[in-house]
Amino acid sequence: MRAIPVASVALLGVAVLSACAPAGAAGSDTFGFTVRPATVAPGGEVTLGVGRGAAGCRGRVTVTSPVFDTVTIPRHESSATARVDRDARPGAVYRVAFACKERSDTVDLTIAGGGSHRPTPEPHHSKGVHAGEGGSIAGFDLKQIGLGALLVAGSVGTAHHLSRRRSGERGA
Repeated sequence: MRAIPVASVALLGVAVLSACAPAGAAGSDTFGFTVRPATVAPGGEVTLGVGRGAAGCRGRVTVTSPVFDTVTIPRHESSATARVDRDARPGAVYRVAFACKERSDTVDLTIAGGGSHRPTPEPHHSKGVHAGEGGSIAGFDLKQIGLGALLVAGSVGTAHHLSRRRSGERGA
């Protein structure tokens, strides 16, 4: 009869983990178009992706946003990188537009820091090359990771406690 409490703990763990994953996380996959990470610091780098499967885009993809220079993903590749402008407003959410022959769509990109607001569209101006910036840990939020770990640990501990209490009631 140990299978039922173990299955309950496993199911609860899966439910908690899926509840901890933010909706549209890590780039929000819309028709195979992705921006990863979905939250980046000003001056950080994002990977722009396109699905190349049966439902994805088969041709060249043009990607535009007010916070980075226009990027083209060639037909034979599935991703490219873009450097976010250093003057991107912290806390702002910008639209990243993907366009190819078969379809087009947008994905949100959040700039790390500050409150959340949607900026008014601005004309895109080339900012030039930002060389020598090195790496960054964009999108790495210790508070969110800690909260997620706390939720998982608490759920597993509660499920374990309840399953032990139930098995104790049956044995008495």
